Amino acid sequence: MASLNVGNLGEYLREQRRSAQLSLRQLADAAGVSNPYLSQIERGLRKPSAEVLQQVAKALRISAETLYVRAGILDEKERDELETRAVILADPSINERQKQVLLQIYESFRKENGFETPSHADAYDDGSDAGTEQAPTG
Repeated sequence: MASLNVGNLGEYLREQRRSAQLSLRQLADAAGVSNPYLSQIERGLRKPSAEVLQQVAKALRISAETLYVRAGILDEKERDELETRAVILADPSINERQKQVLLQIYESFRKENGFETPSHADAYDDGSDAGTEQAPTG
């Protein structure tokens, strides 16, 4: 079954590369991988690491999480949650404290609705106590 996922990934990558109007060599150069290795991924002969998938996604300007799902590294529910978090964290219109508070509210709603908090949620924590500050009340 893993080879089917890899094949599915390869077909998907080929479609994305063609829609981006990139040759195999152009994508390999942009992603920093060898042309033969990328060719083997597209043909379903190799299963790339998450790091390689991230480089390829960046070169194609697509979501790395989508490639992780296609490769069987991440399931779709995790991807959706990661993308939600990424959108919040990337929003330039809100400050860091607001982002942390929004993520805490998001987590509380997920928990309230019976979804477990994922173990990778702390990957977005910058180590500061920004999310625990209280706004002045007066």
